[in-house]
Amino acid sequence: MPSGTYDVAVFENLFPTLTSRAHDPPSSSVETRAGRGACEVVVFTQDPHASLGMLPLWHIELILEVWADRYRELGARDDVEYVFPFENRGVEVGVTLHHPHGQIYAYPFVPPIPARELENQRIHLEEHRHGLLEAVVQAELAHERRILYGGLQVVAFVPAFARYSYEVWIATRRAVASIADLYGESRTDFARALKTVLLKYDGLWRRPFPYIMVFHQAPTDGRDHPEAHLHVEFYPAYRMPDRLKYLAGSEVGAGVFTADTDPDEKAAELRAIAVTLD
Repeated sequence: MPSGTYDVAVFENLFPTLTSRAHDPPSSSVETRAGRGACEVVVFTQDPHASLGMLPLWHIELILEVWADRYRELGARDDVEYVFPFENRGVEVGVTLHHPHGQIYAYPFVPPIPARELENQRIHLEEHRHGLLEAVVQAELAHERRILYGGLQVVAFVPAFARYSYEVWIATRRAVASIADLYGESRTDFARALKTVLLKYDGLWRRPFPYIMVFHQAPTDGRDHPEAHLHVEFYPAYRMPDRLKYLAGSEVGAGVFTADTDPDEKAAELRAIAVTLD
């Protein structure tokens, strides 16, 4: 396997939000906890002009393996209950370090959004005997028009309930709990789906496409999570060329997203972008 400029580096964030060295929290009338946990930076490549989507497939697989290793190691810590890899790309989402990189937050609790997802997945599994996201994937495959990548084990699609104009999800066809459960063909298929989406984004307006990419997976809280289903969610910053998607009153204050675009139409735009995988 080639090396050199394709090496992946992982190190502790110099200004961590969460750390094993966190001191006692300030006194308060509400319950507070020390910010224990970990914050790491994952540098995808030494090439400052590259991006995650530009990397060859074997390198993206290597990054998936790195994320899996960090999930296992950080998740084994007593002060970590949720391992959260993510990437912020573009100045539009506040990026100041332009070297291709992502981050990992290892929380001492399950964050609210994954926690709500997991609870809904648990209820659906108990009531229907199959996974909620599995049902979503099967519905998208049947609909076809929002599918961007349809591999044997992994699919990428614009969900019918997209909150952002070009929101995309990547998920395994059958539930796997975490990124550490991707092996062999499933990891390769996941890498192909990830590269496909990223190349389509950059090809849409023929320029680097800003986004937030997050991984949702099983907590590492010592409990069984049969409801968990590994998936990636993309939150793109633009809703059309040169027009940002601002979160305003309804989204921020009420948590209710108002979408002014048709997911089928946006998926059609992305589907029309031809990509070459290598």
